[in-house]
Amino acid sequence: MSASNPNDRVETESVDLASIRVLVVEDSWQLGVAMRSLLQAYGAEVAGPVATAADAERLCDERAPDVALVDFNLRGGELATALIDRLHGRGIHVIVTSGYAAPPVSLEKVATILQKPIGEARLIESMRPVAARKAAQ
Repeated sequence: MSASNPNDRVETESVDLASIRVLVVEDSWQLGVAMRSLLQAYGAEVAGPVATAADAERLCDERAPDVALVDFNLRGGELATALIDRLHGRGIHVIVTSGYAAPPVSLEKVATILQKPIGEARLIESMRPVAARKAAQ
C-alpha cells in the first residue's frame, strides 16, 4: 500500500465499514496486514490475510464475506482466476488487486481492479458500494 495524501482521508471519512465482513487474499504478508489494519480502522471485520485459494475457501466456508480483496497472483505462482469465479458465483463482491496493468480476469466477475501500489483512499473508496448496500438492508 502506498501512503495516502492527508487530504485523501477527508474523502473517505464518511465510509462506514462497521457492518462489512472482508476477506483479504494476498501473498505479500506485509501488504495483507496493512490492508487488514486499515479496514479494521474503518470498522470492518476482516478475515485473513491468507495467501492461497484453499485458505480463502476455508475462511469463506466458515463465514461468508461481503467482499473479497483478491490478489491475482497468489503464493507459489497460483493464479486467482478460479477463486474469483467461485467467489463471484457465491454472490461475493470481488475486488482484484494486482501489479499487472490489466490482469487477465473476467471483468463481469469483479467489481473493480486496484493497481498496486494501492493508495489507502482508493482502497477504502472501493468499499463504498458494499457499505451502501449493507446500509440499505
